[in-house]
Amino acid sequence: MTTIAARPRIGGLTAEAVFIGRSLRHSLRDSESLIMSIALPVTLMLMFTYVFGGAIDPTGGYVDYVVPGTILTCAGFGAATTATFVANDMTGGIIDRLRTMPLRSGAVLTGHVVASLTRNLVATGVVVLVALAIGFRPTATPLEWIGAIAVIALWIFAITYLFAAIGLAAGSAEAASGYGFILLFLPYLSSGFVPLDTMPGWLRAVAEVQPVTPVIETIRALLLGTDAGTRPLQAIAWCVGIVIVAAVWGAWLFRHKAGRR
Repeated sequence: MTTIAARPRIGGLTAEAVFIGRSLRHSLRDSESLIMSIALPVTLMLMFTYVFGGAIDPTGGYVDYVVPGTILTCAGFGAATTATFVANDMTGGIIDRLRTMPLRSGAVLTGHVVASLTRNLVATGVVVLVALAIGFRPTATPLEWIGAIAVIALWIFAITYLFAAIGLAAGSAEAASGYGFILLFLPYLSSGFVPLDTMPGWLRAVAEVQPVTPVIETIRALLLGTDAGTRPLQAIAWCVGIVIVAAVWGAWLFRHKAGRR
């Protein structure tokens, strides 16, 4: 009786590199999503600075306060497209083709996550440049800038994995976009745009315990020299926790929906 030997899986990180390249090419072709992920946060920052800034901080220093929150808002808009891309892959037939190939199932998600991280860091850089042009004046040293970028990258990585899992769980790209939209409100329910002590007590309690607030306060402390207290530890704990939950959930969903065991 003749037996057919199982095909060996592609070794190293070859599969991951292929899917990262694929996702980056898709990002370049979908230029509208990239432009919107930059334009919306920039518009929001300009609106808060010039429309509401005078009422919130008559001294004109509100732009310094609002930039960290705008950066995380930008990251959220950019990461949200990952849910749509993943949902399209799950419903477009490509996953059925991959089932017949000797690939690690996680390579597809890795491609989406790394490509999103790259897109979002570029978008964040544009937002920071616009902020500098309208008066943002950070006091950070080069080492503190590196720390702020690391925290931003860790947050982007975490929420991108979460959005990827949402894309896997959703039944369509439209549903994925709707589910992910809920997460985009988190920066508004944090210290990103107004101090926590201006909020009603019940809302302040929510803002204190949700993940965006410690991340924003950590970035603000690194860039502007404010006192972060234990916020950096909370921010790292939240990001690592989100990554673990999203990665485990996403891997299970991918194996279940793609039929890979």
